[in-house]
Amino acid sequence: MNSPLPRTSPREVKRILVVDDEVRMIGFIRMNLELENFQVIEAHNGLEALEAIRTQLPDLVLLDIMMPKLDGYETLRMLREFSNIPVIMLTAKGEEEDIVRGLELGADDYVPKPFSPRELSSRVRAVLRRADMPSAADSTIIKVDERLSVDFNRREVIVNGAPIKLRPTEYRLLYHLMENAGWTVPHEQLLAKVWGYEYRDEAHYVRLYVNYLREKIEADPANPHYILTERGVGYRFVDFRRQPGNA
Repeated sequence: MNSPLPRTSPREVKRILVVDDEVRMIGFIRMNLELENFQVIEAHNGLEALEAIRTQLPDLVLLDIMMPKLDGYETLRMLREFSNIPVIMLTAKGEEEDIVRGLELGADDYVPKPFSPRELSSRVRAVLRRADMPSAADSTIIKVDERLSVDFNRREVIVNGAPIKLRPTEYRLLYHLMENAGWTVPHEQLLAKVWGYEYRDEAHYVRLYVNYLREKIEADPANPHYILTERGVGYRFVDFRRQPGNA
C-alpha cells in the first residue's frame, strides 16, 4: 500500500536544481532532499543547468564547481546575467579563496564536500528563508545625504544620481545597518538577522559583504564614510538622521 502524499500544496513545495557531473552525488542529494519534502531537478553540467533554470524555474540551485563543459564558476557568472535565483556552491575544497570567488560571483552560500544530509538541508532551508523575506522597508527612498540615497523597494542604491543594483544579501545587510544607524551592530547580530542563526560562527560572511557594499556606495572604499568598522565588535552605519537636512 502506498503511503499518503504529504499535505502540502504544490506552491509550497520548493524545487531544488542539483547540478553535478557525479551521478552518485546527485542520487545522494536527491534521496535526502526528497525526505525533507523538496522536489529535485537534475542537471549534469553547466549548460544543462542554465537551460533547466530558464525552463523549469527552480527555487534554488545546488551547484558543483568541478564540472565538464562549464565549471561552476562560469555557470554562476552566466546565470547572474539573467537571474537572482539563490545558489549554494558545492565544493570539494574548503579553501577561503574558492569560497570568496564563489561569493563574489553571486553565490548565496557554499557547502564543502563531504557534507552531512542535515548540514545540507539546514543550509538549503536557511537560504530559501532569506530569499522569501519580504521587503522590510515601508519608505520608498531614504536620503542619506546629497550623494547617497537608498530605494529599498527597488533594492538599489543611488549614488550621485546613478542607480546601482544590490544583490539580495547586500540589500538585507544594508537594511539592517541603516535600521540601526548610529549604533554598532555586532557581527553575531548581523549574521543572525541577514543569514540566519545557523551562520553564527561564519563571521567572514559579514566582512565580505561589507566590502561589497563599500565598493558600491563609498567614494573611497578604503576610507569609508558610511559603513564604519568597530574593531572586534561589528559595524556601524553613519547616523544620517542627525545630519543637516534630515529629520
